[in-house]
Amino acid sequence: MTKVKVYNIEGKESGEMDLPEEIFGLKVNDDLVHQAYVAHISNSRQVLADTKNRGEVRGGGKKPWKQKGTGRARHGSSRSPIWKGGGVTFGPTNDRNFSKKINKKMKTKALFMVLSSKLKDNELIVMDDVKLEKVSTKSMSSVIDKLSVKGKILFSFDKKDSNIFKSIKNIPNTAMIASNSLNIADLLKSKNLVINKKGIDEIKETYLSA
Repeated sequence: MTKVKVYNIEGKESGEMDLPEEIFGLKVNDDLVHQAYVAHISNSRQVLADTKNRGEVRGGGKKPWKQKGTGRARHGSSRSPIWKGGGVTFGPTNDRNFSKKINKKMKTKALFMVLSSKLKDNELIVMDDVKLEKVSTKSMSSVIDKLSVKGKILFSFDKKDSNIFKSIKNIPNTAMIASNSLNIADLLKSKNLVINKKGIDEIKETYLSA
């Protein structure tokens, strides 16, 4: 077990907590982390661009003009890709598949490696439970200032408190995610991870028992 300091909402030490070695004590394998990151990004990608080929374009069923005698080039359909409004050759279609397969254990291990890296680089801050009576961006900004955290921050609590979520939403370079939904992409995009004690327990329950 690795001991870490626990901070309260005032940014002061309120005790210590043991972190499980199987989550926060792993040696980082850059290749595995990269593979898990690429798989996550690829599986999150949406297919938006979709063009029509000449068989999908409306109209053009009739030959534009006769084959000979007009002095113009021969054409069989206005749906041809060389015509304005015709089909698109080799354009993007909505049947593309960007998904990548990755073993579930590999995915989880890569997540633990990034968490271990955060701890090793002093980019992990553990807090007591943070509660707000109402939505207040000023209050959450004050918490961040008292913790003396710099860079992009990812808040991860055991459950998504709507007051905290809405308070964080308007603060630049901050984001929030439930502890049972942690993913490698959000962790790597953020320099610091701020998590509460119950969030640590939820990570153990969600990922170690899987």
